[in-house]
Amino acid sequence: MDEEKMEKLKIQLQQLLNEAHEFVQKIPPTQINVAIAVVLSTIVLFLIIRLFKRKSSNTIVLTGLSGSGKTVLFYQLRDGSSHLGTVTSMEPNEGTFVLHSELTKNGKVKPVHVVDVPGHSRLRPKLDEFLSQAAGIVFVVDAVEFLPNVRAASEYLYDLLTKASVVKKKIPLLLLCNKVDKVTAHTKDFIRKQLEKEIDKLRASRTALSSADISNEYTLGVPGEAFAFHQCSNKITVAEASGLTSDISQLEQFIREYVKA
Repeated sequence: MDEEKMEKLKIQLQQLLNEAHEFVQKIPPTQINVAIAVVLSTIVLFLIIRLFKRKSSNTIVLTGLSGSGKTVLFYQLRDGSSHLGTVTSMEPNEGTFVLHSELTKNGKVKPVHVVDVPGHSRLRPKLDEFLSQAAGIVFVVDAVEFLPNVRAASEYLYDLLTKASVVKKKIPLLLLCNKVDKVTAHTKDFIRKQLEKEIDKLRASRTALSSADISNEYTLGVPGEAFAFHQCSNKITVAEASGLTSDISQLEQFIREYVKA
């Protein structure tokens, strides 16, 4: 019985195919060409729209050494509050929200997806989960305790700037010197120059061991020249902030440059 039904179904399908073939043959060639062109144009337009949507990310990744003040900055962006000072995170803080400073703006404001990635070395692999979707990266530096941590910060920044996901997409990076409200804080120019010097040393040592180095996917700078951030394929901007005093205007400006309101 089942074989008979299958046979009848095959016959019906064949009849439908024959009728469709006869119908197509009756259509003038010019109309067929127009129909094909319309279909192809629709497909191309659909692919362009999908590609555009994929590129217009609203994710900003906050990263840097532990204790640099990333989580306080996250709370300032979201709530306009430091949440009582120092906060140590062991898991990423993540949220999609309208920046607190823009809550009173009239009209529709695009929310920002902000991810605060813990700075502890054992938790840094979590960073890779968010870099692929980042519209911008904020590398936070403690401007007060900078010198004791300059080597560690340089190594972290070097690894970040040589990641394929960052280099290929040319993800812009904000080097944010935090805690500048403190009297003992270093200036952003001093921090930038010291980081460039340390990264230059790292580049020399790691280039010498390049055959054994599998962690870095790209090299930095121009051969034969001292390293400077302007040599990077992605744009590096240096700015200042104070999470505890709510002075984060330069951070917000960077965010809105790459996540349009």
